[in-house]
Amino acid sequence: MRGELIKTVTTRTVLGFAVGGVAFTVVNVLAVAVASGTLDEVPEKEEALSGLPILLLLWGLVGAAGEYRHRTAAPAALVGRRDRGVVLSARIAAYALTGLLLGTLTSLVSVGLALPLLSDQPGPGLTSGDVGAVVAGNLVAFVLSAIMGAALGALIRSPVLGVVVLLIVNFAVVPLLSDVSEAGTNLTPFGAAGILSRMTHHTTLSVVDAGWVLAAWTVAVTLVAVVVERRRDLA
Repeated sequence: MRGELIKTVTTRTVLGFAVGGVAFTVVNVLAVAVASGTLDEVPEKEEALSGLPILLLLWGLVGAAGEYRHRTAAPAALVGRRDRGVVLSARIAAYALTGLLLGTLTSLVSVGLALPLLSDQPGPGLTSGDVGAVVAGNLVAFVLSAIMGAALGALIRSPVLGVVVLLIVNFAVVPLLSDVSEAGTNLTPFGAAGILSRMTHHTTLSVVDAGWVLAAWTVAVTLVAVVVERRRDLA
């Protein structure tokens, strides 16, 4: 676990995702709190604090798949003298922890920037409980997305292919599915993450239920990745 964590925090990739996450957060706050007009409902104001869980999904995928592209996965298993499934579990746990750190950073930025901008909006303001609930939902979505991304990276083993597939699914397939069935879309990892992070509101699934849906997907994908990792060649 210590070795896997060192690898995740000493690459330039984590810096790139940190900068990208902060940049998106600033853009999202300005777009929702300033450019979208009047916000007179609490869910509308909560959207200004929302994050982008797919960034953490991509973070986990790119990092974990890069282990196979750069051929560092096999040495890690050999040096650690652990079962390959155990090594992958440690790697996934490392991405969960760094996902929490990245999520905390972006949440601090969104809260610090959004609350002063939202103070001029009409209607009920966000209470400390509202802010805490949004931040907690974002952090859960970030951590689960990082875990799922790392598991998908171990399954796909190609950062480029994984990123292309995820972007197509998120920005093309999911919107098409949403036109057919909003309820069905909410049961996908992308739909559930959007509700949990407050990017989506006034929909068919509660925030708590969305958390359970995303958790179920994360556990299922992680279990498949660990089983597959134990059965196939590392090289």
